[in-house]
Amino acid sequence: MKMTLKSIISLSICLLILCLSLSSLAACSAESNKVTKLYVYNWGEYISDGLDGTLDSNKAFEEWYYEEYGERIEVVYSTFSSNEDMYAKITTGAVSYDVIVPSDYMIERLIKEERLLSLDYENIPNIVNIDDKFNGHTNPNAEYDYYDEGNIYSVPYFYGMIGIIYNTEMVDEADIGSWNLMWNEKYAGNILQFNNPRDAFGTAQYFHGLDVNSEDEAEWRKALGYLHDQKDIVQGYVMDEIFNKMQSGSAAIAAYYAGDFLTMYEVNDALEFYYPKEGTNLYVDAMCIPDTCQNKLAAERYINFMLSEEAAIANAEYTYYASPNKLVYGNSEYKDTMDEIKEGAYEMIYTLVLNESDVEIDAKPYKNLSGKQLAMINTLWEELKSDIDVSPAIYIICAVIVATLVFFGVFFGVRKKIRNNY
Repeated sequence: MKMTLKSIISLSICLLILCLSLSSLAACSAESNKVTKLYVYNWGEYISDGLDGTLDSNKAFEEWYYEEYGERIEVVYSTFSSNEDMYAKITTGAVSYDVIVPSDYMIERLIKEERLLSLDYENIPNIVNIDDKFNGHTNPNAEYDYYDEGNIYSVPYFYGMIGIIYNTEMVDEADIGSWNLMWNEKYAGNILQFNNPRDAFGTAQYFHGLDVNSEDEAEWRKALGYLHDQKDIVQGYVMDEIFNKMQSGSAAIAAYYAGDFLTMYEVNDALEFYYPKEGTNLYVDAMCIPDTCQNKLAAERYINFMLSEEAAIANAEYTYYASPNKLVYGNSEYKDTMDEIKEGAYEMIYTLVLNESDVEIDAKPYKNLSGKQLAMINTLWEELKSDIDVSPAIYIICAVIVATLVFFGVFFGVRKKIRNNY
């Protein structure tokens, strides 16, 4: 068939339109399959992960996000074991996170150093679910926004108090009630101490009535002295390792967080818990967006999702920490679930803030300290830890050297005697 010039032009136009259409479809398909990554940095064991039939909160967020916005998102989730480890990681610039969950005093520090982004609450409407005592955004008289007045940079996630966990099969009931248990020589080698400076120093400061937020170096050195007094009876300085040690019965006493006690209790019901009579630490952990965030809108939507009823209850039931979310602590099924774990568990973790108990507890939060004080505390901590870690090693090395010299002395002495006989 002979094609005219007009036919050739018409065919070319059709082919061009077809190519453009296919290209557009391919682009749309590629766009619809594009996955945005959201980097979240949280404490270990601090979110419902889907095991044992529970809600996988991160997965649920991904599914909700796609249904709600038609965009695919993937949560890249990693964990830390202390505020100091988290701070070191985010300040190196090696990794950019979109959501982090520090504790109160660390949030105060990050705000001061301008490392957090202010939140747009248009994207976090579920903030109304947070109890007025914690919600400085809606309540100017909030008591527990001391680390971020008005909650400009943070949304409360969990809160709690530090207490002492002990094994009833290894500890005499007559010895409990005070921080003194952590210094009781009767339990030498069975005591675990925090492996971070603020909490470790705090145990000594609360015990002896020292100000945990003091700017007086002499007071911190007093606390260091008390930690030095304790070091010979301490089995180890731990964070997440506490679970195995207390659950297995390889240690008898440890200072740790109330919520984590219930996790350990499920494995070993010989464990018990109390808040020391001298006073203890009140803390709030909150969700924040660091200044290195690559996707602020998605980060705010993530925070909002974690305040929704299903996610908030799932996370609270998984962690056993006290939730500032009204939809959680006001839920009768949640309360029953907590008390099924251990009788009185709900009352124990909500003792202070929701006035579920007549027990008076003097709880004080950590505040951010000056750079000079923080440097001094780190120096004191290194002094304590090097004294702990190096001194025993020196004794062991010396013993090995002596034993080696004795061995070779005897060995060569015997060999020499044998040779002389020849």
